[in-house]
Amino acid sequence: MSKIVILGGTGFVGRAVVNRLVAEGHAVDVLSRNRERQRDLLVYPQVRVVSTDVYDTAQLQRALNGADAVINLIGILNAAGASGRGFERAHVQLTEQLIKACEGAGVKRLVQMSALNAGKGESHYLRTRGLAEAAVKESKLDWTLIRPSVIFGPGDGLYCRFAALLKIAPVLPLARASARFAPVWVGDVSSAIVQSLARVETIGCTYELGGPDVCTLKEICEYTAQTLGLRRLIIPIPNFVARLQGLAFDYLPVPLKAFSTDNYRSLLIDSVPESDGLAELGIAPKPIDLVVPLYLGGSKQRMLDDYRAEAGR
Repeated sequence: MSKIVILGGTGFVGRAVVNRLVAEGHAVDVLSRNRERQRDLLVYPQVRVVSTDVYDTAQLQRALNGADAVINLIGILNAAGASGRGFERAHVQLTEQLIKACEGAGVKRLVQMSALNAGKGESHYLRTRGLAEAAVKESKLDWTLIRPSVIFGPGDGLYCRFAALLKIAPVLPLARASARFAPVWVGDVSSAIVQSLARVETIGCTYELGGPDVCTLKEICEYTAQTLGLRRLIIPIPNFVARLQGLAFDYLPVPLKAFSTDNYRSLLIDSVPESDGLAELGIAPKPIDLVVPLYLGGSKQRMLDDYRAEAGR
């Protein structure tokens, strides 16, 4: 049994990773600012939630003492304002502090979550993801980088987010409707992260993760509406209108940012892997049709029809 420390273990991907690590018999420390809000994680006897300010290097180093490996899942999609300072703090500053804390605590193994297209384009999100990757690669740690496309699963920010919008909006104006993605199941992402910890040959490697279905943003919205049994009109909007839409949201509080200029810039680059990291790790990816209808709670008749079609009846 190994002791694994996770930053970002209370989030969407983090909880899936915790579940996977526990299933494989590891002891897990989840670092959190507010331990009392994470009581659901304490049902596992192997899991400790440790109150830690991860931006304080001394606190972080203390939390890493005795660990065999660290997984960093912290990342943000939006930040206050448009300067990019929030992205710098969450991605670059934190990663640099984590590297120092690992070195101080004598922890060599690090698995770092990044993103497809890290370091490409003009968005603060991708730029700072790239800078964080560079810091990891320049360190003396035994690192592995994980670069997923958009991730789906129960409670995701993709199908669930569009489902909430489509339930109340008969018409949905959509920015960057032609942007392409290879949505990857959260279970496959967590499996890739945990497997990479166990395999020495993954040290110094970067794995791009994508699912078997490549689709545009418009197709994702249409699939969501179809799964819910809704008839909705999805209207692609021109880029200049999308830029204005982003500007309108830029200075709203982060929880209210449905879209931003930085989101628009990120969407200018397709999020489709150039290599098959899941295959390299021996993982057969789950297609959208096998997972999304189960948690969106779509039309039972549609699911029955799909089952009959698959069974040849």
